[in-house]
Amino acid sequence: MQKITPFLWFEKNMKEITDFYMSVFPGTKVKSDGDLENTPSGAVQMASVEIFGTKFSFMTAGPYLPFNPTISFIITCDSAQEVDDLWNKLSSTGKILMPLSSYPFAEKYGWVMDQYGVSWQIMTAVNGMKAPQKVIPTLLFAGDICGRAEEAVNFYTSVFHNAKIGYLQKYTQDDPIETNAVVKHSGFMIEGFNMAIMDSGKKGSLNFKQGISFIVSCENQEEVDYYWDKLSADPKAEQCGWINDKFGVPWQIVPTAMERMISSGNKEAIGRVTQAFLKMKKFDIKKLEEAYEG
Repeated sequence: MQKITPFLWFEKNMKEITDFYMSVFPGTKVKSDGDLENTPSGAVQMASVEIFGTKFSFMTAGPYLPFNPTISFIITCDSAQEVDDLWNKLSSTGKILMPLSSYPFAEKYGWVMDQYGVSWQIMTAVNGMKAPQKVIPTLLFAGDICGRAEEAVNFYTSVFHNAKIGYLQKYTQDDPIETNAVVKHSGFMIEGFNMAIMDSGKKGSLNFKQGISFIVSCENQEEVDYYWDKLSADPKAEQCGWINDKFGVPWQIVPTAMERMISSGNKEAIGRVTQAFLKMKKFDIKKLEEAYEG
């Protein structure tokens, strides 16, 4: 089971969104979908989507905070032709952040924001080496936290299990950077899930937003308590399982029991669970189960 899941908050039209990603990324599947009713955003649509083997959770819940490039998704392609195909589909209705070209680190690479504002880095394999995961979420440390990427890698790999640092490449005095950036690029694994991180070499004040967060699926209350205590650094951000860590990265600490209730319960049971969790900051599995049973 994928324990870390990227969660994307869209405004509306779930079918339009899933149809778009299925048209862009070959083999994309909608694994499950459903609605939550009577939330502060009204009726909310949910979907679990698999892109190149990586599970994403999508939600449409009305206007919130727009996406930005502080969280993007690297897709490592098997050929230059695959890069071209994906790039053409994404850039035709999106916004180019870095043009598709040859770079020192990849034969072909480009960074594009799609029509919904989600950022994708499309590239060929580095030195022909196969990536450990075709889709890799990437954190960009900019503004006030620029220069803390190495600290973050060490922190995440200490908090999460089945974790390790794959590589950490630093800027040198010869690199033309405009900030106090330290880490040019680093790859790491937490809970068997590969991610990447980098300090921004360009000036800017981008901050992480709740529009993209990462679900941590927890098997029991002990796990919920552990990750909540280790990761939550801003009491004001604590709501409905959501937390922000000390770098501002948003996480959701979610028991798998609640996921099963919402995916398998009848309308009345799901409604009771929804009303129960809306009142919570940290999820209480026992209370959720009591609400589910009625």
